[in-house]
Amino acid sequence: MNSILIIAHAPLAHALRQCALHVFPDCADGVVALDVQPHTSPEETFAMARIAIDQLGNGQFLVLTDVFGATPCNVAQKLVDGIKSKLITGVNLPMLLRTVSYRHESLEALVSRALIGGTQGIMQVAITAPQNQARKKHDPNHHDHQQ
Repeated sequence: MNSILIIAHAPLAHALRQCALHVFPDCADGVVALDVQPHTSPEETFAMARIAIDQLGNGQFLVLTDVFGATPCNVAQKLVDGIKSKLITGVNLPMLLRTVSYRHESLEALVSRALIGGTQGIMQVAITAPQNQARKKHDPNHHDHQQ
């Protein structure tokens, strides 16, 4: 099973991990978070990332970072080899939940699932009517309870 390493600006990595554990409490061993502190050097961050990778074991892993070009992503680029490990930047909660759900699939499939989950999780939500539904006029005498 693939493991997931989240490297992001503090406190995002740990917050995302906690959200994933809220939904999937059994994923604790397979999801590791590294928060990059404001005054930590890239070299120190890389050393901490190596320790985090060691926690994941010898299997394949996916690294998720928050912002392309920032320290978390730059450090992650030095970690991944493109074969046993892959890197995706722009992590969001829908992406993480999708990756946790499909950790058993191949690393290539997991990357695809993560990208789809991340992009499909971004949408504008209508505030005047539920998505794809015509707005009904309010009838004060009609009591329609949805379940």
